[in-house]
Amino acid sequence: MLHKTRVSQTFTSLNNGVTMPLIGFGTYDLYKKEAEDSVSNALRIGYRLIDTAAMYGNETEVGNAIRKSAIPRNEIFVTTKVNNTDHGYQSTLKAFEESTKKLHIDYIDLYMVHWPIRGKRKDTWLALEKLYLEKQVRAIGVANYLLPFLEELKSYGKVIPAVNQVEFSPYLHDKELVKYCRLNQIQLQAYTPLIRGKKLNDPRLIQLSEKYKRTPAQIILRWNIEQGVCPIPKSTTSERTRENFDIFDFALTRDDMAWMSSFNENFRVCDDPMDYF
Repeated sequence: MLHKTRVSQTFTSLNNGVTMPLIGFGTYDLYKKEAEDSVSNALRIGYRLIDTAAMYGNETEVGNAIRKSAIPRNEIFVTTKVNNTDHGYQSTLKAFEESTKKLHIDYIDLYMVHWPIRGKRKDTWLALEKLYLEKQVRAIGVANYLLPFLEELKSYGKVIPAVNQVEFSPYLHDKELVKYCRLNQIQLQAYTPLIRGKKLNDPRLIQLSEKYKRTPAQIILRWNIEQGVCPIPKSTTSERTRENFDIFDFALTRDDMAWMSSFNENFRVCDDPMDYF
């Protein structure tokens, strides 16, 4: 269920009733002062979902920015993830404790499996279920889980993931995964939604940009939002961070949405999760 709020962005209700912003700020490849400053800037602009991970090595800086902001904690949605080297039942529980200490905030909103590590997926997920059932985290989810991984999880999981974060863009548009997540009430979330800039000069995207008088990046992010997918773009510049957030006062036509969905060419800029199966 989508709804607007006073901060001029769209929110979504997860399958357990927790409310999550439908756009977030990603922190991959941000370190030390740049990480803290970038998150602080994103919060000032209006972002209320901050996505980090143990793997990124910046949980401390992300937590610093959140605590130093004048924004009530319950208005900020914080995500972090289990590192690949910490998979397994007990090691996941320990990793969670370490992440909470580094973030140094009262609670974590969403804790996720970062990558589907072969041979350890079940134990890792059962550890997340324990954390969730003990109310140590508001929601649990997975990242990089394509259909085979989601079907496998269904065979042993008692809690349906609230979120599935995958590489997703008009150029990597897995329609079957979108359909599956909708049917199973799993919120799909898109990392590297802007393809690290590699497709922003596509003439078709430029044509849409000129039509709507928006940047190519804004067109792509709006394409995500209109199909209920949560994009988590990243930028280190204030102008682009603001630009990426300024997507809630226009809409793409149904024909243009369909046209963009036809851009798919299975183009990845990150690892293929199936290499882990």
